[in-house]
Amino acid sequence: MQLFRSARFVMSVADLAALPAPARPEIAFAGRSNAGKSSAINALTDQKRLAFASKTPGRTQLLNFFELSGRNEKRETVVRGILVDLPGYGYAKAPQEQRAQWDLLVGGYVALRHTLVGVVIVMDARRPLLAADENLIDFVSRESALHFLLTKSDQLNNAEKKAALAFAQQRAAQIGPRATAQLFSVPKRQGIDELACILAGWLPE
Repeated sequence: MQLFRSARFVMSVADLAALPAPARPEIAFAGRSNAGKSSAINALTDQKRLAFASKTPGRTQLLNFFELSGRNEKRETVVRGILVDLPGYGYAKAPQEQRAQWDLLVGGYVALRHTLVGVVIVMDARRPLLAADENLIDFVSRESALHFLLTKSDQLNNAEKKAALAFAQQRAAQIGPRATAQLFSVPKRQGIDELACILAGWLPE
């Protein structure tokens, strides 16, 4: 989808005080370290190096903002939304101080940012909805949509895929009608169009 291929880096933010003034609808990507969040963003935007994964899990502690542009009725290019790449979480070896900083930065952002229309929680399909994922879910405002993206699904057989998806869908149903789930595989290029359609639906025309 051209909307997401248009993504371009705007800025990085290290603390809540430095957040840009809220102006456009924002979609946030969050996930455990090594869940495949950066790869998912790069696949969605069809850009190989838009989102960078740190070689050391849990090292990156920045919110990265990317503009999504489209054309209006006058065929003018306008910014339709913002994609926000949040720091990875759940890295067991991260010091307590760093985990507390994550709670303050990411927890504060997803709970209080009134322009946040939805959060994509990226999870390894082999280990979905762990305690750290549930911790993030607790932070997210009930005004925001939620989407569980089960990555690395190519590493599961068909029965395991069905079980993982059913488990995530059941949890989504407990949250409410604005929570959804899907399988996703970057190597197989599976689920990219489905993800793009869901996220485009979160943004105004």
